Amino acid sequence: MGDIMPSMNDSSTILITGAAGFIGSRYVRTVAEDHPDWTIRVLDLLTYSGNMANLDELADDITFIHGDIADVDVVDAAMQGCNAVVNFAAESHVDRSLIDSRPFIHTNVEGVQVLLDAAMRHDIDRFLHISTDEVYGDLAPTAPSSLESDRFDPRSPYAASKAAAEHLVQAANYSHGLNTVMTRGSNTYGPRQYPEKIIPLFVTNTLEGRPMPIYGDGSAVRDYMHVDDHCRGIDLVLQKGQAGGVYNLGARMEITAKAVAELVVEILDGDPSMIQFVKDRPAHDMRYSVDSSAAEALGWTQTCTFEDGLRRTVQWYVENEAWWKSIRQGGDFAAWESKQYANSGK
Repeated sequence: MGDIMPSMNDSSTILITGAAGFIGSRYVRTVAEDHPDWTIRVLDLLTYSGNMANLDELADDITFIHGDIADVDVVDAAMQGCNAVVNFAAESHVDRSLIDSRPFIHTNVEGVQVLLDAAMRHDIDRFLHISTDEVYGDLAPTAPSSLESDRFDPRSPYAASKAAAEHLVQAANYSHGLNTVMTRGSNTYGPRQYPEKIIPLFVTNTLEGRPMPIYGDGSAVRDYMHVDDHCRGIDLVLQKGQAGGVYNLGARMEITAKAVAELVVEILDGDPSMIQFVKDRPAHDMRYSVDSSAAEALGWTQTCTFEDGLRRTVQWYVENEAWWKSIRQGGDFAAWESKQYANSGK
């Protein structure tokens, strides 16, 4: 395999797994807009956070396959004739992993190995795996941002499953010569995010006049990146990243959970008393921050400030009430909320 991805042309086919989810569906849009000659094939099991409505506007641009990335036969059929694979499929909510970690092992570890095995059988030109900044673990308040070479220190079952998947991807590159690249993204926000995550939870709770629950004292720091910037970074790494390489993607915009809640209240002219501090979750990492210099060296830049991106995101939820209300009124969300009220998300 070469150092970078062989050029895609108008006969190239890309398989995007987890494509009905939040970031995956936005990446499908990125490919459809920026690479109109590519054939787009998508695979999704449509678990609770997968939503076909996220792909409605793209129905004419894609071939949809319903299935599990841990199903060998489904994956084999989906990957037939593909040139590249981008894997978004994952169980991704920390709080759910603390309740039951088994689905995280099934999808995030076993499923990734099934994809890798198929990629080697089908001689895929490039395999891009989407990972997370959570593999680095908790950073001290004054510690420098994490580099790709820093050691892993995952502290939740979710983070541990993603770290395990990364080792499998690297092993496929080292041992079998599969042309792999990986991205480790920071917290991502934007339209169509399942409302158990912190920003859509705060926004939709405020719109419904419900409390905004915040773990502990609200001092946990995250680096929030708009989904549009995240997907442009992923696409750049797919095309220009070095084989075997790993690339952090972060916005360099660290902010506390409390400050996020206060900004949501300001944007929606809400009631500050609805911000409620609740019991912290186990082993809550207090800070994530990544150094994105390697991706920036490829030409990636962030175009969206947090305040501007948050205002646009809030406006999307205001204008698309039917989308999020159908989720919040559904059985899965209601069951999760009743079991773990005051969950502010990752």
